[in-house]
Amino acid sequence: MQQVQIREQEAGQRLDKFLKKFLAQAPSSFLYRMLRKKNIVLNGTKAEGKEKLQTGDTVTFFLSQETMEKFQKPPADERALQRRYPYIPLEILYESTDFLVINKPAGMLSQKAAATDLSANEYIIGYLLHSGAVKADELVTFCPSVVNRLDRNTSGALAAGKTLKGLQEMSRCLKERQLGKYYRCLVSGAVTQAQTLCAWLEKDAAGNQVTITDKPSDAATGAKAEGNKGESRLIRTAIRPLEHYHSFTLLEVQLLTGRSHQIRAHLAHLGHPIVGDPKYGNAAVNKRFRKRCGIRFQLLHSCRMELLDGTVIEAPLPEAFRRAIREVQL
Repeated sequence: MQQVQIREQEAGQRLDKFLKKFLAQAPSSFLYRMLRKKNIVLNGTKAEGKEKLQTGDTVTFFLSQETMEKFQKPPADERALQRRYPYIPLEILYESTDFLVINKPAGMLSQKAAATDLSANEYIIGYLLHSGAVKADELVTFCPSVVNRLDRNTSGALAAGKTLKGLQEMSRCLKERQLGKYYRCLVSGAVTQAQTLCAWLEKDAAGNQVTITDKPSDAATGAKAEGNKGESRLIRTAIRPLEHYHSFTLLEVQLLTGRSHQIRAHLAHLGHPIVGDPKYGNAAVNKRFRKRCGIRFQLLHSCRMELLDGTVIEAPLPEAFRRAIREVQL
């Protein structure tokens, strides 16, 4: 017999989901059979698997040690864990029991694009292991994860759930648009007034690029688009000019919908491409800033998050962004 007590970071998930992580090598049919036969029980009573776990619940396994070892993944050794989740200094903007927010630098992936990648997700886990907020054995049944995503070369505030409760709550706030997300960007041209803009976005998955139109395409009505293009989706973007620098404008942008490349493509569609953007930007402008300021990525920065409880989390502009502003002030 083995008993496992549910910890705070694991609470909120279904029992069967927990079991599939705890006995990761066991087939689902085996787990449900053990539940039916009461070889696995929750708080001393028979369970179906759909029960939501709470902190302090006890899961009891009436299984042999040999069976438990057969279906559990062997624990990673310290070196393997450090390779998988390396520790690097991160700029922590906010941290609570359930979630944290970092100031992600440009060039860092939010999440893995390939199995061999290291991303903000791995670095955050490395930080939590290093600080003692998470123990290695706890990663078996819950792994902290980023909540929102930023393009690789977009910097700024990136949130992650430290516990399942934090991950679920932040994800819900994002889905229900209850989390204010604001960006700073330097764009070509003069933007003279604040406005909320609507358009239609269509993504070409093969080329990892989007197209913005003022009206929906046929795909929006359910017809299949040619090639790898998908449906057109309505986007809403609020912009507010902060400063004018000759032929450039520093903008604050609020995402009212959250689509891939929305800010970059929408501003380019309006004739105000973001400085440094290699995909949607102006090649001549990008060349100037690359030569004079060393800018090789879009000057788009997630500068602020506003939580429902009134908490405001701000991410300072990176030095490269400030250097570009000094350039246009001349």
